[in-house]
Amino acid sequence: MTQTNSEFDTDNEWRAQTYALLANLLYRAPDAQLLEALAALEVTEPDSPLAASWQALSESAKNIEAQQLEKEYQQLFIGLIQGELIPYGSYYQTGFLNEKPLAVLRGDLAKLGLARQQDSAEPEDHISAECDVMRLILTANGVPVVDEQQFFNRHLKPWASRFFIDLQQAKSASFYQAVGMLGERFIKMETERLAEKSH
Repeated sequence: MTQTNSEFDTDNEWRAQTYALLANLLYRAPDAQLLEALAALEVTEPDSPLAASWQALSESAKNIEAQQLEKEYQQLFIGLIQGELIPYGSYYQTGFLNEKPLAVLRGDLAKLGLARQQDSAEPEDHISAECDVMRLILTANGVPVVDEQQFFNRHLKPWASRFFIDLQQAKSASFYQAVGMLGERFIKMETERLAEKSH
C-alpha cells in the first residue's frame, strides 16, 4: 500500500513531535504546564506497546508534582558529582566522554549548519540534543544534507535503546521510568521504520 503525501506529512509531524517531547523531558524536568498537558493525553489504541507507553506517561504525570520532578531529574542526570545516568552518546558507545562518536556527530551537525550554543557546557551528544536534531531534520524544508536515516543510524541507533532501558531501571526513576518506556519503544519503532525505508 502506498502512502499519500498527506499521510506522510502527518506521520512525520507526529514523529517530530515525539522527538521534541523526548528532547524537552530529557533536557530539563517538565514544568507544571507540560505535566498538565501530559496528564490530559487521550490514548486511542491502548493495546499497542507504544500506545501503552503513552498511557503510562500520562498516568505518571497525574501522580507527581513539578517540584518532585525537579528532584528526580537532579538525581538521575546531575547529582552532586554526576547523576545516576550519563546521557551521552560517547559514554554509551566507548565508556568515555568526548570520544570519536562526538567528533563524528560534530561533523554531521556542521553539514546541517548546526553548532553548540556558546553559553552551553553540554556536549552535543546529549540524548536530548540528538532527539532535537531529529526533530529539526523531520521538519526541515527540502531534503537535509544529512537525512533522517543517516542521522538516526549513526547517532541514535547505536545507543539510545540502551539508555532508555537504563532509564527505566534507574533507582531514582519514577516519572522518568515512563519516559524511558516511551523512548525505548519509540526508538524500536524508528529502527524498524527506517530499516524498511532502506529496502
